[in-house]
Amino acid sequence: MQHISTNPQANIEEVPLTLKAEARDFSFYYGDFNAIKKVSMPIYEKKVTALIGPSGCGKSTLLRSFNRMHDLYPDTRYQGHIDFYPDETNLLDPKVDPIEVRMRIGMVFQKPNPFPKSIFENVAYGLRLRKEKSKSYIEDRVEQALKDAALWGEVKDRLHNQATALSGGQQQRLCIARCLATDPELLLFDEPTSALDPIATASIEDLIHQLKEKVTILIVTHNMYQATRVSDYTAYMFMGELIEFGETIQIFTTPQRAETEAYITGRFG
Repeated sequence: MQHISTNPQANIEEVPLTLKAEARDFSFYYGDFNAIKKVSMPIYEKKVTALIGPSGCGKSTLLRSFNRMHDLYPDTRYQGHIDFYPDETNLLDPKVDPIEVRMRIGMVFQKPNPFPKSIFENVAYGLRLRKEKSKSYIEDRVEQALKDAALWGEVKDRLHNQATALSGGQQQRLCIARCLATDPELLLFDEPTSALDPIATASIEDLIHQLKEKVTILIVTHNMYQATRVSDYTAYMFMGELIEFGETIQIFTTPQRAETEAYITGRFG
């Protein structure tokens, strides 16, 4: 039986919520192993939703399903729906091109992964993948993406330098800029600050607050303090099941399930 409590409307401001994506009875398998078990949850537009839970609970597996990352590995399969709005596309439909999915849904990993190219070419990569030919358009998009990632002022005079020469925090912001260049509708962050120092972490968290004015964000974090700082909604997962979903303030102050309370108070996990 799936254990889930949801109360997304509680204590919400009067502005109506809009769905950007939605998992519906979603399950995922590595071979015969059922890693995600009939999860249903909303992702609201221009909000930050955090996935929390102990290691191995399925957070990253669920996150990576949203941009079909598991297609890259053998013997994996999806069941159910991950619907994307406003066009109501089921992202898991075999007829949907996973490359186009990844253009609409960007991914930022735990460890910064800049390509062995210049700063400029890292950000332009997705545009070139889309066969964009206009030099001026590419230049404008690269500049805007770097500005949106709060990196332009630090790199504008060395765009043709190797990206790998940047600091860890700068590299992670570059990876965010690389995603932003193709105008994604949803950004996936898989523990984006776990490899960064506290100053770089604070910079990324500030950036997340700014980005949600333009794009919807789904983030996996092991740091519950980070979840409370950056997210509007939180989902607690355990053993592949969604235990509780709600406003972040509600999850961390008045959780509805004993399992959630045990986890956030440190008595479990």
